[in-house]
Amino acid sequence: MLVLFTDTDTDVTPEIAAEYGYNLISMPYSIDGRTTYPYVDFDEFDGHAFYDELRNGTLPNTSAISTDQYVEYFEPHFAAGNDIFYVHFSRAMTITFDNMDEALRLLKAKYPERKFYSVDTKAITTLSYAIVIEIGELFKAGKTPEEVLEWASTEVDKFAMYFFADDLKFFKHSGRVSGIAGTMGTLLGIRPIIHMSAAGKMEAFGKEKGRAKAIARLISIVEELGDDVRNHRIYIGHTDAPALVEEFAGALREKLGDDVKYEVVIVNPTAGSHCGPNGLGICFHAKHR
Repeated sequence: MLVLFTDTDTDVTPEIAAEYGYNLISMPYSIDGRTTYPYVDFDEFDGHAFYDELRNGTLPNTSAISTDQYVEYFEPHFAAGNDIFYVHFSRAMTITFDNMDEALRLLKAKYPERKFYSVDTKAITTLSYAIVIEIGELFKAGKTPEEVLEWASTEVDKFAMYFFADDLKFFKHSGRVSGIAGTMGTLLGIRPIIHMSAAGKMEAFGKEKGRAKAIARLISIVEELGDDVRNHRIYIGHTDAPALVEEFAGALREKLGDDVKYEVVIVNPTAGSHCGPNGLGICFHAKHR
């Protein structure tokens, strides 16, 4: 039997995980020294309450999970004679996968006949979500692990995400974006455009003054870079910015047609700790990242 895994940094909720048969690995965040594990310490993510706390001055931190925690997630399945397929957020963004590698080294010595497959989405949050859903659909259609790995070898880099943040102090605090000045932002009304690179890192792409121009820039990027966009899923990710989502969705329909289909995804709290509130982005099928 093959057991599927993903993690909460991919924006997958327990409901979505159950729909596709994924087990969820909870990636923690900390506020005032108190560590919270999504969907372990709470059942449902209250995005508005979380991002309001950030609006009020809270600066969360994130941390890796330990080797022992990975063993706790994986060993029961190996012991039961199952193999594992894990679709995860970007290895390039964290040391947590070093701990996972050590856990697998220990487990493979104990269960040498078991197989472990993985797909690095080279992304986080909504872009990872898109790939997790695509892979879930492939397994539902009866594809083998090897066929899914073959799909991922080319398709992972054909999903792109571009977004802007409202307040760069969160990125400055986390140090997660390269090529960006942490002092740029709200005072000047500048909205840096950020994307997930093919290396699996968040990188500055450009900048616009004001939200309206930032939204227009995202739409233009979809027009320029999109590949068969209408026949693939489109996702609008946000950090508690419903009014921006509506404005952006209207602009998207104006460009792609009123019948364009998209799904709105709220960014999980662990990734949202780096982005801050009032952010907006779009994930789409692209010629390249």
